[in-house]
Amino acid sequence: MHTNQSVHQLFESFEKQSVLVIGDVMIDAYIFGKVERISPEAPVPVVAVQERQNRPGGAANVALNIKSLGAKAILCSVIGNDQKGNEFKDILLRNNLPLHGLVSSQGRITTTKFRIIGNKTQMLRVDDEMTHDLSRSEQAQLWNRIKDILHHEKIDVILFQDYNKGVITRSLINSTMKLAREKAIPVVVDPKRKNFLAFKNVNLFKPNLKELREGLGLAFDTRSLPETSKALAILQEKLHADMVMVTLSEKGVLIGTKSDSDEHTITHIPAFMRNIADVSGAGDTVISVASLCLANGLGGEDIATISNLAGGLVCEEIGVVPIDKNKLLEEVLNTMVR
Repeated sequence: MHTNQSVHQLFESFEKQSVLVIGDVMIDAYIFGKVERISPEAPVPVVAVQERQNRPGGAANVALNIKSLGAKAILCSVIGNDQKGNEFKDILLRNNLPLHGLVSSQGRITTTKFRIIGNKTQMLRVDDEMTHDLSRSEQAQLWNRIKDILHHEKIDVILFQDYNKGVITRSLINSTMKLAREKAIPVVVDPKRKNFLAFKNVNLFKPNLKELREGLGLAFDTRSLPETSKALAILQEKLHADMVMVTLSEKGVLIGTKSDSDEHTITHIPAFMRNIADVSGAGDTVISVASLCLANGLGGEDIATISNLAGGLVCEEIGVVPIDKNKLLEEVLNTMVR
């Protein structure tokens, strides 16, 4: 049973936590404007630009969410040694996020996703990226950064944020997991298809429905909770994961937990009613909140409930935005304290 005091203590304890975020980073570039006419050149809307914004995207948005909750986030990734790479570093500095986990490479470009928003509606997205795996030299440089941080800084949880852009490789996963076990640091994963089954023995694994179906290569009715629960149980068995949390969009989340006696429990947490404006970035928020709750020793059902609330809150905003800690605190108090 949660009390007002225990929830406040949880949110205060976030400020003592340090999270190592490993994954693909990008710039989320926005052009906001007004549409009043259709182009005479082609049947497309003309967006008159009113504002431009660059925001931290991918694993950098996860780091920003962690920071918004009061914790420390250290980002480990590879960016291009290019103009966009410099812009990306500026974005991190503006958000008071450290740079020492970043590797700049001549051989890659900095991933940028351009979104054009007209009359508060996304009209188009243009992706400028490379998706092949890091070279051996880039992998070695990144691993040296990770190893250095794990040996010299207090890290409470490691978070893999995979976007299939080539930063997370099998060898990086294996080396990091080995060191995490040696140092008894919990590991949380937000997966994509390519490395889906490479993350063995992690503490929390968080796919969405599409990733669950594609990652397992199983055909099941994603609208059916019993069938999704069966798929979750199969995945948990394959990965030997302590917890598997599947996000179900408007249906909430399913969380599978494994007790010390190897008993499996699957719980469904329904979604809370929201005015959905934009779902982009919700998964980043869910995994950020889940990692801090896990580092604080919360159980599966509590992790799922608080993460679910957080994911819903950011869907009320346009574009990729970090969670508002005070709003989340208020929601958790209203929902979990009776």
